[in-house]
Amino acid sequence: MIKRLVYQNNTDNQAIEYVYRTLIKKYILLLAAMGMMSGCYDLDQFPHDRLSSGTFWKTEDHAHQGMVAMYNTLLNENVFGAYYNNDALGEIAMDYNNWQMPSIIKGTYTDRGGLVESKWQSAYNGVFRANLLLQNIDGVDISEDEKDVYKGEARFMRALYYFHLFDFYGGVPLYDETTVVGEEFMTMNKPRATEEETVKFILDDLNAAVSVLPVKWESTEYGRATRGAAVALRGKVKLYTKDYVGAQADFEDIVFDKEGYGYGYGLIDNYPDLFTLAGDQSKEIIFSIQCINGTNNNYGLPYCLRLGTRAAFGGCWNNCMPTDILADMYEYKDGRPFSWDEIYPGFSADRAMQKRIFEATLSEDGKTVAAYPADKDKIRSIYESRDPRMEQTLITPYCHFLGCNGRTPKEMEYVLATGVNEANGFLRDNLGHNNYYWRKFVPEGDMDGILEDRSYSPVDFPLIRYADVLLMLAECYNENGEQGKAVELINQVRQRKSTNMPKLNSGPAWLKAETKAEVFERIVHERAVELACEGHRFGDLKRWGLAKEKLNYEYDDILGKFIFKRVFVDRDYHFPIPAVEFERNSQLGKQNPGW
Repeated sequence: MIKRLVYQNNTDNQAIEYVYRTLIKKYILLLAAMGMMSGCYDLDQFPHDRLSSGTFWKTEDHAHQGMVAMYNTLLNENVFGAYYNNDALGEIAMDYNNWQMPSIIKGTYTDRGGLVESKWQSAYNGVFRANLLLQNIDGVDISEDEKDVYKGEARFMRALYYFHLFDFYGGVPLYDETTVVGEEFMTMNKPRATEEETVKFILDDLNAAVSVLPVKWESTEYGRATRGAAVALRGKVKLYTKDYVGAQADFEDIVFDKEGYGYGYGLIDNYPDLFTLAGDQSKEIIFSIQCINGTNNNYGLPYCLRLGTRAAFGGCWNNCMPTDILADMYEYKDGRPFSWDEIYPGFSADRAMQKRIFEATLSEDGKTVAAYPADKDKIRSIYESRDPRMEQTLITPYCHFLGCNGRTPKEMEYVLATGVNEANGFLRDNLGHNNYYWRKFVPEGDMDGILEDRSYSPVDFPLIRYADVLLMLAECYNENGEQGKAVELINQVRQRKSTNMPKLNSGPAWLKAETKAEVFERIVHERAVELACEGHRFGDLKRWGLAKEKLNYEYDDILGKFIFKRVFVDRDYHFPIPAVEFERNSQLGKQNPGW
C-alpha cells in the first residue's frame, strides 16, 4: 500500500495518514461483522446469552458500531454496492452475463424477478438499520449534541435508501423509528404511500439532517455523512421531482458556498484519479462508499469481478460492459460530434464492413497476431483524436492495458480476433463478445500488491461528486431560463485540466448551445460521458422522459455480431412492487401501472 502511495508521489505524511485512516476504517467496519449487526433486528433474536437491544445501546462504542452497521448496507450489491451496473439498464452499458439483468434488458422480467425482490428487501434493510439507531440513541451515554449528529446521520441514510426505493418503485410504505421490527415483524402492513408522501418523508429527513450534520469530519471518521452530502442529496430529490427552483438553491449552496460553510468542494485536475485510490478523499467527492482491503475482507467492491475482463485481476464475469453507443458519444477533441459513417460510409448498417475493418487474425497457436486489420493505425488515431475521457474511461481496440493472467500482472493488448486468451497477452470476455471494456474503476495489474481478492477492491465508489452537482445545477439553470449560467457550468466540467474539451459557444457551429433545447441536449450528452459507469444514466433517462426513445434498439458488438434487443415500455418507468410483498402485506394497495 505504501509503495503505491510513494509511486503516486505522495509525501511520507500523506502515506502515514492514509494507512492510519485505512486501519481505522477497518476497525470500525469489522465491528459490524461481529454477529450482533448482521441484520436489522438481530439484537432481539436468540441466543439470549449474547448482546440484546437491552444491553447493547449503552456506550459511545455501541453507538459507533450501530452507526457503522447502518452505513454497511451501502455495500450491498442490490442497493449501491454495484450501483454502476444500473448503467446496463440504460443505453451506455450492457449486462448479458448476470442472472438478474438480461430479463430486464429484454423486457421479460416479472414481479417475481430476482433484482425486483432483492433491491426492495435490501434497501429496506438499510432503512431498518437507520431506524434501529434512531430508536436507541437516546439511551446511550453521550452528550445531546452527539446524539443529534447520530440522528442526523440516520436520517440522511434513511432518506438515501428511501430515495433509491422511490427511484425504482415510486411510492412505498413508510416505516420510521416508531416501527419496532422485533415487536411488529409479523404485522408490518402499512399501505403504500403516494409518491408525493414519499418525497415529503425523504425531504423532511434531509432537512433534519442538514440542520445538525457537520461540514467535515476528522480524517479518522472520513466517509460519514456531512452537511454537504445532505444538501446535495436534497437537491437531487427536488430535481427528480422537477422542483427546479428548490434544487437550484441547494446546488448553489454546494457550488458557491454563499453562507460560508467552507465546504471546499471542487473539480480535481486529473479525471482518472477519481476512480483510483488517489481520489478517495479528493475535494470532488461529496459522499462515497468506503472500502478497505485485505484477505477474506468483504468491505471492498468487486470492480475486477463485475467490470473487468478475463484479464482483470483474478478474472471476471463481465456483468457490466460499455456499449458502442457510449463509445460513439465521445466527441473529437475539437468538439465535433463523432460518427463512423463519416469515415466509412454505410458503416452503421453494414455488419460485414464492421467485421472487416476491425478484425485481426491470430497465429495458429494463438500466441501472436498473424495479421492486424489493414486500418489498425487509422483505428488507433481515430480513438486518440477523441475527448480524452473516452480512453480514460474505456479500453478501446488495439490499445494496451496492464491486466493479469490470473493473479500475475501482465501487459495486455485488446485484439479483436478469434481465440484470444489472457495467457497469451490478449483481452477477452466470458461469452465471446467483442465489446468495449471499462478502464474506469478497474484496477491495473494487482495495484502494486494491494489486491488480494478479485471481489474486494479498496477504491471508494462515489455516490455524489462535485461534477455531478455542477451538471445538475446546470440543468436547473436551463429549466429556469438561465441558459448562459448553465453553459458556464457545463464548460467547467469540459474544461477539467485532463479533459480540456473546447467550451460551448466558443466559435464553431458545432459548439453552439444557446436555446433551452440545445443546452438540454448538451446536459444529456455531458452527463453520459462524464458519469459513465457511475450508475446515473437509467435514472436520468427516466426522469427526462427519454427512456422509451433511447432504450428500444438492437445491439451488436464491435464486429457486428447481434447480441440482444433492448426493450422498454411505459410500465418500465417503475419496477413492479414484488409479488411476495403483496402476499405478506394485505394492506399494501395497488401494483404499479402495467404490471
